Amino acid sequence: QVQLVESGGGLVQAGGSLRLSCAASGRAFSRYTMGWFRQAPGKEREFVATINWSGDSTYYADSVKGRFTISRVNAKNWVYLQMNSLKPEDTAVYYCAARYGTAWIPSKYEYDYWGQGTQVTVSS
Repeated sequence: QVQLVESGGGLVQAGGSLRLSCAASGRAFSRYTMGWFRQAPGKEREFVATINWSGDSTYYADSVKGRFTISRVNAKNWVYLQMNSLKPEDTAVYYCAARYGTAWIPSKYEYDYWGQGTQVTVSS
């Protein structure tokens, strides 16, 4: 069992930056693949970024590649999403998710645990 709590969302102007954090509780955090997803009003939840158990392999949605960076600190049970050059279309609720397993995976259907989400709003 893993509990996830996101933080770091807020209101930012286009071109600005935010860093989202996800605190994980539970045992064997390093055995979990982690991912970030987002959901805008009226849209389905979509994949943003994922990272493997050791943190040395990542994968991004095309829409955020080159602007967002996912990372993790296993010793402290934290996952981060650094978001730069933010655009109004990045506005959404961002969710942290965990899946037991070592390899990254971009499908929301494969994740077992989810946080409550944190709102990110980018103004133009």
